[in-house]
Amino acid sequence: RFVIKMQYKQLWVRNLKLSDAGIYTCEYGTHKVRTSLHIFKLMISLDGHFLQNEVPELSLMQNSSSPLPDLRITLFDSNNNTVKPELQNKSRQKYIMNLKKLEAVDSGTWVCQVHSDSPLIDQNIPFAVKVLGFQNPNLERKYATVDSSVILSWHLNTQKIKWKEGFTGQLNWKQQESANPHELLDFNATAQGQLHETKKSSNFLFEIPERKPESTIEVKLPKVHFNHSGQYQCQLEYQGRHAQSKIELVVMKVSAKPVGPLSRGANMTLTCQVSGPLQPNAYLRWERVNGTKMDIKNSKHNEVKLEVNISVAGLWSCHLIEDSDRKISLHYHVEEAAVWTNYVIIGASVGGSLLVFALGCLCIISNISWQRRRQRAKRMAQARQHLLENKTCQCQQ
Repeated sequence: RFVIKMQYKQLWVRNLKLSDAGIYTCEYGTHKVRTSLHIFKLMISLDGHFLQNEVPELSLMQNSSSPLPDLRITLFDSNNNTVKPELQNKSRQKYIMNLKKLEAVDSGTWVCQVHSDSPLIDQNIPFAVKVLGFQNPNLERKYATVDSSVILSWHLNTQKIKWKEGFTGQLNWKQQESANPHELLDFNATAQGQLHETKKSSNFLFEIPERKPESTIEVKLPKVHFNHSGQYQCQLEYQGRHAQSKIELVVMKVSAKPVGPLSRGANMTLTCQVSGPLQPNAYLRWERVNGTKMDIKNSKHNEVKLEVNISVAGLWSCHLIEDSDRKISLHYHVEEAAVWTNYVIIGASVGGSLLVFALGCLCIISNISWQRRRQRAKRMAQARQHLLENKTCQCQQ
């Protein structure tokens, strides 16, 4: 490891070790020159390969022939932001620090800046940090309407950091946090860093899009049902450790009661409903397109179902609004019954009433006539019986 280059009067030391620290003397004739070699050794846990939300441990050791100085350490992440480490152990020989929870954007070259006033030390030590994880937010929300199509995507940074093979993962779905998960697909990385996916569920209607960017996990719901809502969690595994990212799918549906054209003077109830709890700053709104302020109704806090009673036909819209931003809208067209239809309905109602009245009168008349015929038949039967008994016939003038 030691090479002397005579023409330059240099001593080259390769693959430095802590034990190489000390005082080196160069003798040339009667001249002696001493040089003090101070050595630092920086180590990072897990060989610098992490999953998101993991906390690296950084160790800095030093060795010198003179008394070891008290160091001031400053860390800079890959975006050149200052990171304040949590110091676990401090001796002048070894400093052990815990860094922050890592995110996918933290991948890159970090710098450990070492400073001392006596002796004067101002050294920058670069080290690599690779964070395998999702570039999605911690909890992403996706909105869809019933019978529409939606694509759920998880973006991994495997290509960006040139991660090698050895990680696997799966995509699960469950309607509620406490519900049992259903595995939709699993995936693994090839030697070239590409993802290979396998569909697992046969009872769930979804597709795996063929064309997509590399290092992207996607599922497509070609026709969203109201019960397709819930949490879709993509989980990544590497050497027994896990990282995950969730997408909350919120589905909206609208309905009317009664269904059909709205007659003049009649009322109809429109119902708008979303599948899951809303954010504190979100609410539902019914409004009639090109209508007035009287045609607007907002839901109350934490309401996931909003009903509105209408008597005016037209195009009605239900919006899910979050921070004054319309996340999703669903329209319902209320048709107005034709005028002749109203007349037919009125005529049918009046005619039906008259028909019922006529049938009632007919029944009463028939009943009276039947009673009279019954009484006449009874009297004739009594007269015949009387004639048979007396065998006489009396005629009255």
